[in-house]
Amino acid sequence: MHYKKTNMKIGIIVAMQKELALILPLLSDQSTVTRGTVTYHCGKIGENEVAVMQCGIGKVNAAIGAVSLIDAFGPELVINTGVAAGAGDEVAVMDIVIADRLVHHDFWCIGEEWGHVPGCPLYFPARLPQLGGNEGVKRGLIASGELFISSKDEIDTIRGHFPDVMAVDMESAAIAQVCDQRGVPFMCLRVISDTPWCSHDNSRQYEDFWTEAPRKSFEIVKEIIFNV
Repeated sequence: MHYKKTNMKIGIIVAMQKELALILPLLSDQSTVTRGTVTYHCGKIGENEVAVMQCGIGKVNAAIGAVSLIDAFGPELVINTGVAAGAGDEVAVMDIVIADRLVHHDFWCIGEEWGHVPGCPLYFPARLPQLGGNEGVKRGLIASGELFISSKDEIDTIRGHFPDVMAVDMESAAIAQVCDQRGVPFMCLRVISDTPWCSHDNSRQYEDFWTEAPRKSFEIVKEIIFNV
């Protein structure tokens, strides 16, 4: 399902300071609001009012951040963006993966399908933005778990449960779960920073990503947010 509405109130969640630093230059009319220990960076992207927050790494931090953002600002749409590991041959470093659905790759409870949190759907829904024919933009399944994926063996394990997974991160499924429970539309787009599926030196690849001008990819992120 594609989503487009002008003059929206949008909440954006990132995990790391490096990701926040790439998002903030996209905002005009910037200001900051502090609620408790959380700083929200407010402004506009296009005609949309935006509040951006850094939640911290991992699914617990992401869920706490999503709840606080929704309670503080009442967004009509929550967007999670940042970096992710590629999980297949169809993605390369600097590609952008837009989630069409999301799943926990590290959750299991007896009697349940792998990844299924009781009382929730197995796959959490995500909205798709309207885009032109941008090269390097893919759509597919994003899986989240509480570990940095650094080897092909780890990707193989995840693909054993979810063969069509396209990218792996540490936050987005938790944010999707909160949004699903709160009835807030959710969108997720991740820039591929490393490819443990095919790289023999994944940690070096990840570090090199931050020195190879990822702003180009985040400009596509701006286009996506500008046109939601």
